[in-house]
Parts: sequence; C-alpha cells; structure tokens
Amino acid sequence: MAEPVQQVTVDVTFLRMDAPPADPARPLPGHVRVDQVLHCSVPFYRYLYDTVGEPWLWWMRRTASDAELAALLSLPAVSIHVLVKDGEPAGFYELDRRHPQVVNLAYFGLMPWAIGTGLGRAFLRHAVDTAWAAGRAAVTVNTCTADHPRALPAYVAAGFERLRTVREVWPVPTRLGLKVPAHLAQG
Repeated sequence: MAEPVQQVTVDVTFLRMDAPPADPARPLPGHVRVDQVLHCSVPFYRYLYDTVGEPWLWWMRRTASDAELAALLSLPAVSIHVLVKDGEPAGFYELDRRHPQVVNLAYFGLMPWAIGTGLGRAFLRHAVDTAWAAGRAAVTVNTCTADHPRALPAYVAAGFERLRTVREVWPVPTRLGLKVPAHLAQG
C-alpha cells in the first residue's frame, strides 16, 4: 500500500554565482558567530533541519533514515555551519562540495525566532564566502515558492543569477504532519 501523501505544487528556481562578490562582506554582529560542526550528529542535524525548515515545508531530509543522514554527514565534502547568537543556534547552512567544479549551498535558513532580526544578509554572505573558499568555479543554490518569500530576492541581492525555474509536484508524506505555508498555492 502506498504511503498517503499531500501533493504540493512548487516552482523551484535554480541560481548560480560565477564569481565571488566584489564588495566587502558585512560583518556579523559581535554577539554572533558561525561555527562549523565538525562531526554533526544525526539528532542535532534533524533539530536544525526540522526547526529551520518546518515553516517552509522542508520535508525531503525528514524522510531519510538515520543511517542515510549519518552517511551524508560523514562525507568530507559536506559541511554544516551553525549561526550562534548568545549561545544558541539561530540558523544553519549546508555546503555540498561533491561536484568537482561547483559548491552547492544545499540548505540555508534561520530559526523562526531569528527571522527579521537583521542577521540574514550577513549570514548568507558568510555562506557564500565559505563556499568560494573551496576554490571552485561556481556556487549554486536553489529555492522554491514554499520557502520564505524573501529567499529568492535575498539570493539575487547576494549576487546569484537565476538559471531557470521548474514547476514540481512534491509528494509530501502526510505522516510528517507538515503544514503547507499559507503563501503557497496547493496543487
């Protein structure tokens, strides 16, 4: 028997940056830092992914087994970076360097309480600069209409260029209990 799913239609926009930003980076506030998690545990990763992504229907990694996530997190080419404000996680990003020519910003986001606090732009720049430090030819990212409405404009403002937009229908398992964002038209 097939697992019950909710069909959700989203437009996924793929973006690419072919040169590092020329302008100087905006510094993070003094009470904020970004830590690379050198040996990210599956429970901590799930906490980050689930908390950051729940409002935006991040579901794909929720369907992965612990063994699948542990295998991904053990890859030297995949790194997890946590924005820390006053000692607690305020967001995270994941860089995927498995492609020899490109670094993909696989996930990027803020904890719900940190949205609108002015941390996003500097944190995104930190992610972009860290991606470029790998010495690859390009940095890529994608976002979709399920994400925060400011995600796409933020990526464009950071220097990413739109490559294409593709309509997808996601089979989101109902067992996950995720709510479709109010701003997203359902398919």
